[in-house]
Amino acid sequence: QVQLVESGGGLVQPGGSLRLSCAASGRINVINAMGWYRQAPGKQRELVATITSGSTNYADSVKGRFTISRDTAKNAVYLQMNSLSPEDTAVYYCRAEYRWTRGGSWGQGTQVTVSS
Repeated sequence: QVQLVESGGGLVQPGGSLRLSCAASGRINVINAMGWYRQAPGKQRELVATITSGSTNYADSVKGRFTISRDTAKNAVYLQMNSLSPEDTAVYYCRAEYRWTRGGSWGQGTQVTVSS
């Protein structure tokens, strides 16, 4: 099993930036890919970005503004968010996909609020 803990959320002004962190613990060897999802009130949880050892992928809505990265030595993944707008307001969740089985683990989420 893998446990995930997010941090770094908060309140920012439109146009501002935040950097989210996700720390993984447990059976780190089962992780194949990691990513970030978000869920706004009344909406379904949606993919924001994913990262594997060889590639990154982003939702169209965040391309050019968000950057996902990882630090394997620290078992961590990050999401740098720039040029934030109110439409980015959501709870952001870290996700680990498992290598040899379907499914994965979710973090508890961290709130990001973009408002004047």
